Amino acid sequence: MAAKDNKEKEAALPEGQAEKPKKKSKLKKIVIILAILIMTLGGAGLGAYWWFYMRTPVTDDGSPAPASQETQADSAQTAQQPAAKDDKASLNSARIERQSDLPRSVGMVLPLPPITVNLAEPGGRRYLKLGMEVEVNSDVSTQLKAQNARIMDAIIMLLAGKTYGEISTPDGKVLLKAEIAARLNQILGAQRVVRVYFTDFVIE
Repeated sequence: MAAKDNKEKEAALPEGQAEKPKKKSKLKKIVIILAILIMTLGGAGLGAYWWFYMRTPVTDDGSPAPASQETQADSAQTAQQPAAKDDKASLNSARIERQSDLPRSVGMVLPLPPITVNLAEPGGRRYLKLGMEVEVNSDVSTQLKAQNARIMDAIIMLLAGKTYGEISTPDGKVLLKAEIAARLNQILGAQRVVRVYFTDFVIE
């Protein structure tokens, strides 16, 4: 009986061994199919991305199609922004120059009416009393008298926006002179005011 059982086991062994390769071959097929599916889906995704985002549209004759109005507007705006900043910076530097950088001249010195104005402080507790004379490169005394109201208004509006901290330092005063000269030249329509001199400067 024992010999018969051994023969049956030996006969059954090759059959068991034959089943394992079948399982392995099924597993290999599944892995290959999954790999093909993943590659196909990945290729389709890349193709869709290229089609919608990277390709250049063409017209019927094969030439590139013009960009949309929104794209053109965005590109134009982007191109104009740095130029606008540069123009603004150059304009400010042209209008506001340190008086020490300006050439010395033997122009006329004309007085302006004194001004008293509240500063931009909490509660309006501080005010500035300012006396000025301006050096000009031509006789504009009649223009200064004719434009007196506009000149006083421009200077008062400028001073009313200043705080004590902005004009109490030497650098603050130099900048204030340059700003006053720029406003006067804007009103006169030409670079007539060369320098501004403070004859009275009292903050209380």
